[in-house]
Amino acid sequence: MKIFITGSSGFIGFHLAIKLLNKGIKVHGLDSMNNYYDIKLKKARLNILKRYKNFSFTKGTLENEKKLSKSIKVFKPKIIVHLAAQAGVRHSIKNPNTYLHSNIFGTFNILKIANEIKLKHLIIGSSSSVYGANKKLPFQENDRTDHQVSFYAATKKSTESLAHSYSSLWNLPITMLRFFTVYGPFGRPDMAYFKFTKKILEGKKVDIYNKGKMYRDYTYIDDIVDGIYKLLNKAPSLKIGKKYNNDSLSTVAPFRTLNIGNTKKIYLLNFINALEKELNRKIKRNYLPMQKGDVHTTLSDTSLLKKITGYNPKTNYKDGIKKFVKWYLDFYKRKK
Repeated sequence: MKIFITGSSGFIGFHLAIKLLNKGIKVHGLDSMNNYYDIKLKKARLNILKRYKNFSFTKGTLENEKKLSKSIKVFKPKIIVHLAAQAGVRHSIKNPNTYLHSNIFGTFNILKIANEIKLKHLIIGSSSSVYGANKKLPFQENDRTDHQVSFYAATKKSTESLAHSYSSLWNLPITMLRFFTVYGPFGRPDMAYFKFTKKILEGKKVDIYNKGKMYRDYTYIDDIVDGIYKLLNKAPSLKIGKKYNNDSLSTVAPFRTLNIGNTKKIYLLNFINALEKELNRKIKRNYLPMQKGDVHTTLSDTSLLKKITGYNPKTNYKDGIKKFVKWYLDFYKRKK
């Protein structure tokens, strides 16, 4: 089997690539290696991947259709896992153009190429942020997603619509995965838990929005990767679409949207308390109002994914924090 991963030097892409490579699967990664966050972290991930003989790599952007197309067509994958995107809710408020080009135009290029090579299965990363201002919990795939509150979320919802149209027009098997607050070793430095850890160790004040009165469906990276791995050979068909997705639109295409989360809402202040305990330090807290583009609560219903793959997230957030802190201290050579 050959699998092409976009965003292979990113957080989820890196961990997925490691799992596949350890299974003996040939992986070709594509990543722009941009400086949205510390490039040293991206290089460290890439250097680990390059140790595997069954890994190959192209440095390039999704927007460069010619280079993207060549790298995919030369590798000849049966499956593409498209995880590359401009991430970050806050960053999208000040830099919307980057999101438009990378997330929408870039995904459009992936869709065109996947159709040209008659791909067996295209898996595309979406986000729980598409649920936006929804109040009903837990979030289910057939809930309305018409009220995104950040530009990042709007671009992710747009990619879902583009993907459905291509799946319908060309009978292209596509699975959209809505990720819920992924965390763990080699994570993204722009994520709250990562920034909290850095500032705690530096003795600096930590900005805590909405006075910490928020809930998140924190999902450990190993559980995310396990879910993706189990989906690889379970491409949707028209029959599967009718059986597993309550959205009637999905019945016209081999297309499905799936939540992938931990199915538990964790109170932000409890998450912070667990970080304090693991680091054996107290946070200097700076309580602030809710940020623009943020939401109060996220919580996933993953029953569709479980029905298809047997998906069962196993990592308690306290255990996940413990593993992350151990990695952080080792990677950055810090002491508690």
